[in-house]
Order: sequence, then C-alpha cells, then structure tokens
Amino acid sequence: MTAPFKPGQSDPTVQPVPTSVVEQVDAADSTLSNPKRAVISLGSNLGNRLETLQGAVDALEDTPGLRVKAVSPVYETEPWGVDPGTQPSYFNAVVVVKTTLPPSSLLERAQAVEEAFHRVRDERWGPRTIDVDIVAYADVVSDDPALTLPHPRAHERAFVLAPWHDIDPEARLTGRGAVAELLAAVTREGVAPRTDLELRLPE
Repeated sequence: MTAPFKPGQSDPTVQPVPTSVVEQVDAADSTLSNPKRAVISLGSNLGNRLETLQGAVDALEDTPGLRVKAVSPVYETEPWGVDPGTQPSYFNAVVVVKTTLPPSSLLERAQAVEEAFHRVRDERWGPRTIDVDIVAYADVVSDDPALTLPHPRAHERAFVLAPWHDIDPEARLTGRGAVAELLAAVTREGVAPRTDLELRLPE
C-alpha cells in the first residue's frame, strides 16, 4: 500500500501546471487580479476518506493563482451508478475557489491532485481514492469533451448540490437555474450530512 501524500513533502501535484502558466499566475498571486469563481466537487471512497479530502483541499490552496474561499460540510453518500453494497460509501464535499487559472489549467491541476493521491481510472463508476471535478467556472459554457462546463451531470447529483447549497444558498448553475431548486427536485435522499466530520479551510 502506497503511503499517502503528507504536507511538507515535495508536492508532486505541481508538475503538470506549465511553467508559463505558473509565471503568469505568480505575478497576479498577491492580489489575484480579476479572478474567476469556480466550484469544485470532491469525493473519496477508498482509504482514509476524510484525510484524503482535506489533502485535496490543501493541494488546491497550494496552487499558484488559486485561493480556496469556502469549504462545505462533509456528506456521506452511496456510490453513483453501481449496485448497493458493492463499494464503500463516499465522503463528498464542495469547495468554492477564486482563481486566475484558465479552465484548462484548472483541469490539469485537478487531475494532478487526483494523481498525487493515486487515483486509478480502471472503470467507469469504479471506486477511487479521490475524485476532483470542476462543477462550474464563472458563467462559462463549453461543450469541449475534455472539460464540459458546467459539469453535465451536476444538476442531478444531490452529493454536489447539497454541499454547494450549504456554502452558497443563492448559487445558480449556469443554464440550469438555482441550486436550491435543483436540489429540491432531486431531493437529499441517500445523502447524509456527517456533522461529526469537518474539513478545515486553509489558513
């Protein structure tokens, strides 16, 4: 079993961000000039799920040109798209960030965080140590298959909508409407708040 990434080690997640992008965002990092707001969902159902989610939040905060502005409560949910009882349950959360990274670089960073925590893409709907999905980026609408914005299934996923609504009750999903209304339509069934668990907002 591979040891989990620990803060203080050389951060392997930085590598996929191109040097040119790092130079651009470093220049704006102190003020985050004209940052964009993005919503990112996190999920884990293997290993120490809470520790992994916190590690992903911290890794996002360590990204040049990105600041984590809000972290949702933790929810426990049954895996999506598989038979009940065939996989461990997920811990899910949502973070809101402000960033000067363009969507493509934010995607590279999200995938790098997954790789740092040994995410394996063996099968669709398979278990994973960490899932880092970009739900929305400002009001950008894109049908690029590499990064469809907003996330094409976010509007029907209570494990995204419930924690997002917790940290931003007035949130809207571009092209779909108010998150509160979307959540009411899908209901919170199967999505249980874990009030005994908490993710820290990076200092």
